[in-house]
Amino acid sequence: MNDDTGNTSEQGREQAPTVRPGPGAPLYAAGDTDAGAGANNGDATEKLVIFDTTLRDGEQAPGISLDPPEKMEIAEQLARLGVDYIEAGFPVSSQGDFDSVRAIARSVHGPVICGLSRTHVSDVDRCYEALRDADMARIHVFISTSPEHMEYMLKMSPEQVLREVHTGVARAKEHLEDIEFSPQDATRTSVDFLFEVLNEAVLQGATTLNIPDTVGYGIPWDFGQLISLIRREIPGDYIISTHCHNDLGLATANSLAGVQSGARQVEVCINGIGERAGNAALEEVVMAVNIRGDQFPAVSTSINTEELARTSRLVSRLTGYPVQYNKAVVGRNAFAHEAGIHQHGVLSDRRTYEIIDAATVGLQGSQIVLGKHSGRHAFTASLEKMGIHAHGDVLDQAFRRFKDLADRKVEITEADLEAIVAEEIGMGVVEGYVLESLEVSGGTEGAARAKVVLSRAGSRVDATAEGNGMIDAACKAIGLATSTDAELAGFNVSSVTGGIDALGDVVIQLISDGIKVSGKGVSTDVVEASARAYLAAVNRLIRAKERNREQLVRPGDTGP
Repeated sequence: MNDDTGNTSEQGREQAPTVRPGPGAPLYAAGDTDAGAGANNGDATEKLVIFDTTLRDGEQAPGISLDPPEKMEIAEQLARLGVDYIEAGFPVSSQGDFDSVRAIARSVHGPVICGLSRTHVSDVDRCYEALRDADMARIHVFISTSPEHMEYMLKMSPEQVLREVHTGVARAKEHLEDIEFSPQDATRTSVDFLFEVLNEAVLQGATTLNIPDTVGYGIPWDFGQLISLIRREIPGDYIISTHCHNDLGLATANSLAGVQSGARQVEVCINGIGERAGNAALEEVVMAVNIRGDQFPAVSTSINTEELARTSRLVSRLTGYPVQYNKAVVGRNAFAHEAGIHQHGVLSDRRTYEIIDAATVGLQGSQIVLGKHSGRHAFTASLEKMGIHAHGDVLDQAFRRFKDLADRKVEITEADLEAIVAEEIGMGVVEGYVLESLEVSGGTEGAARAKVVLSRAGSRVDATAEGNGMIDAACKAIGLATSTDAELAGFNVSSVTGGIDALGDVVIQLISDGIKVSGKGVSTDVVEASARAYLAAVNRLIRAKERNREQLVRPGDTGP
């Protein structure tokens, strides 16, 4: 029962229906403190829950559009990494997102599988339908609470928002025990109203209170103080969580400030990807807690840090988002030393200039695993050993690519295998165009020419084009063959490994009708790699346009 302000009365709480237990109970109780809100309960260490939102918030980065097989591969790797929660998507946003969340819920074991939902009852029900087959599940309910969001996006009064919180969280609690609530744009919400909203969520059964710094407005000491205030002022049995964006470059710092102030869950993305400047990076938060145990003596994580580098590479290759060379923990230069005095120190003892042992994050040198005489069994066994589980057409095509690569490259490394398999996972989608052959010619005189032959659903199509160089000609030919008119927004070339026969790794970004997508391609021939990347981007563009036609929520309703 609600009064006119949307607050729940004592009588209403006494008459609340008995909730039906669900599969996703909280990982630990958070109310055994003097403030009743998840502070250190006196044990030597508490679990810091790692809530990964790469597949939900991370995928919202411009140009990222993951297909179901790619999402599944990332989810399985996150399970191997040891994350506690995987936020698999926003089921009500589209049929495709619903199907992906349901597939992950059914197939991925270990982490709790979470789905995002607005406070609408129909949204909550749809979210539960996607999650119901998971071993353990959580519904994550959110609504905006800042004046800017309430006035310009929701068109709601504070009283209406409070009633939405009551309805949405209560409905979620009817389905599951494990319920998270987020007041979107919390750091620009008045503290008094924020407390009202959080208190209502706890009264209706929320077991995790997530505090989103949705627009990256927070400053570490200010954000930490907010977490402390919530612990002190909001009674109940819950865990406090952080969800920090990187608009000011402070997402990791704010997350750590929250942990110091009593937060026992952090919401993070691999490589820090996400909307605008991105989210707090999982690898940075985890390694900061591990390395600076003197600053975080009360918490520990269950992350298998030796899987960090592999997870980073997989996410980069499937999203088409390169990892910046100087990226903390997993970047190419994270353990490189140029200055002579640094080199001398590291040669004497690595601890002089390295606070992280590269092996602890999985960055020890890639091992040579296969050669041109290796067969299919050895190839499959090597992938399994690396934690990559390819099947069916993806495995067949990946093996063909491996044999082709082995004829061109003397030594095949783990990084090479990861690159070609990641590309085939991205291409292994029904009705996608496949590159059958490419012929190019060019030089210092005359126009470059390219002919491509593509196949799609059993049909073949070819096209020929001229261009300003062989790469331009190849891309134009693909555009003609696929009837695609798109603007080139980005082109990046790097190498997977060292050596003159290294795989070229090309990332291409295209824009068409306001949609931005990325594509990746790898080959020892940079022209072929570019053609593969362009075709991958075209395939994503076609699918992104199809998904946009079925999108069911407004762009502003994409979550914390």
